[in-house]
Amino acid sequence: MTSPARKLLIIGGGFSGMAAAIHCARQSLEVELVEIDPGWRSYGAGISIGGATLRALGTLGVLPRFLEEGSGHDGAQVFAPTGQLLAELPTPRVAGPDVPGGGAIMRPVLATILADATRAAGVKVRLGCTFTAIEQDSAGVDVAFNDGTRGRYDLVVGADGLYSQVRETLFPQAPKPRYSGQGVWRAVLPRPPEVKNTMMWVGPKVKTGVNPVSKTQIYLFVTEDRAVNERIPTEEFVPRLKALLAPFPAPLMQQVREQLDEHSLVIYRPLEGLLVPRPWYQGRVVLIGDTVHATTPHLASGACIGIEDGIVLAEELACAATVEAALAAFQQRRWERCRMVVENSARLGEIEATGGDKAEHARIMRESMIALAQPI
Repeated sequence: MTSPARKLLIIGGGFSGMAAAIHCARQSLEVELVEIDPGWRSYGAGISIGGATLRALGTLGVLPRFLEEGSGHDGAQVFAPTGQLLAELPTPRVAGPDVPGGGAIMRPVLATILADATRAAGVKVRLGCTFTAIEQDSAGVDVAFNDGTRGRYDLVVGADGLYSQVRETLFPQAPKPRYSGQGVWRAVLPRPPEVKNTMMWVGPKVKTGVNPVSKTQIYLFVTEDRAVNERIPTEEFVPRLKALLAPFPAPLMQQVREQLDEHSLVIYRPLEGLLVPRPWYQGRVVLIGDTVHATTPHLASGACIGIEDGIVLAEELACAATVEAALAAFQQRRWERCRMVVENSARLGEIEATGGDKAEHARIMRESMIALAQPI
């Protein structure tokens, strides 16, 4: 069947936008991607991902490179602050029997892998460029750009992130990102030989962990309750992070703490969430990724559901008779899965912040992992 949308514009070059670009281009669609950052940079330290994300990367054809440049591994351990093992968490091999159940990678490395695949798929990429106006009729969408050019497209995909300008244009009354009451610290350090998979230490108000992101590096993550979303001066990053790790006498945690310095790429990010009610599209403009369902990292699935959005959108465009039918089918397939990730992640954060019911926390984790393992 011929796609009802032959010429697409994707606004935003993050994970979801690149996934949509790659998979749509492979459906022989003409795809243009605009990204406001002239350097097409991705900020951040490591990113933990699960089996469902690895499955999605396999669909996009980049899994071998991920496994070469990142880290794929099975299982996770949870420890008390002293180092006593509390639980062994299995990670089912969702992506196939020969693919590990989870992994991690440096966020800029994953961005580069996807950017290379985007260009290789034949996508026209314009950097330092974004839209200034969007006007649509029943037959197409006219877009004006900040470089003075204009274009007409069969479909426009808004993938410009948590503070999306496409969302503001399309749905000005949509909810705004909401601060969760938690923040996360991340840093990058040399990989000790004993760190073979995800390891977490759970304290009363702070959770910390390490995850291999390559053969030689790990990334450290620390989740902290923080009632006020305030700016933290960068010169305080290292001493504050060291202070948060002080109550964890486990030898590995103290080894990590001693290694932290100005070269550790320490970053801090307040955790925000967003779930835009349906519809996620209006006419011939559709929103995907963090633009409509930004999640906290408690299920390590934010990148997953954004990348999946791009894949599902391409699949529906390939088989629908009309743009309306494709977008309705896309939303039908994505809503419940994305709602589950956003709301369950938020609830896990609430339980951690309030010292809530550990049994509920375990149940939500188990049910979420089962749901994420299901086909998309």
